[in-house]
Amino acid sequence: MTATDSRSEVLRRIRAALGDRPGADPRPAPDPAAIPRTYLAVHADRTPEQRTDLLAENLADYRAHVHRCTTDSLAPTLARLLADHHSRTAVIPPGLPHHWLTSITGTEILDDEPPLTARQLDTVDSVITGCALAIAETGTLVLDTGPDQGRRILSLVPDHHICIVHAPEQIVDSLPHALPRLDPRKPLTWISGPSATSDIELDRVEGVHGPRTLDVILVS
Repeated sequence: MTATDSRSEVLRRIRAALGDRPGADPRPAPDPAAIPRTYLAVHADRTPEQRTDLLAENLADYRAHVHRCTTDSLAPTLARLLADHHSRTAVIPPGLPHHWLTSITGTEILDDEPPLTARQLDTVDSVITGCALAIAETGTLVLDTGPDQGRRILSLVPDHHICIVHAPEQIVDSLPHALPRLDPRKPLTWISGPSATSDIELDRVEGVHGPRTLDVILVS
């Protein structure tokens, strides 16, 4: 296809997308599902253990703190992380299992039901959530406002985020493997390490657009 042909095709698709406008192209645009996608969906065959190790490695590379524990040791791990952060308050989504919190002392647990205001959340030290899934190749956590994750604002305002990932069932290899498991109608939050930005001098500043500290617990 020549450059001229490509331009004509792009313009045709735009006209088809504007089908209810005067002068629109009556021919329908191609079905996105019918477009061939022959790119590599995953870069290697991995065992569940290798997938978990890769996720931990990439999360750490993004300056997240990765912790591994069993289901039985999850509650004491949460309590230790809150104590290490000197958290006076921590907010949880309404669907977070309360038996995860049994070892916590010295930190007031705030349930986001009824929903806390942004001003109230700004005074909270930590937030504890689950996740929808995690992507090993990119070191990314995805939250979709599920019951154990709550409103999107919960993971954006408090300065310290503890995210719980169940391994290996919640870990996928790659983005192409993640997308079919996510509902695009939900507000998705994609997290790769603590919030950070860099200025023109490339000086890294953390905590600008979200939590300054990200603790990820891999539960097996």
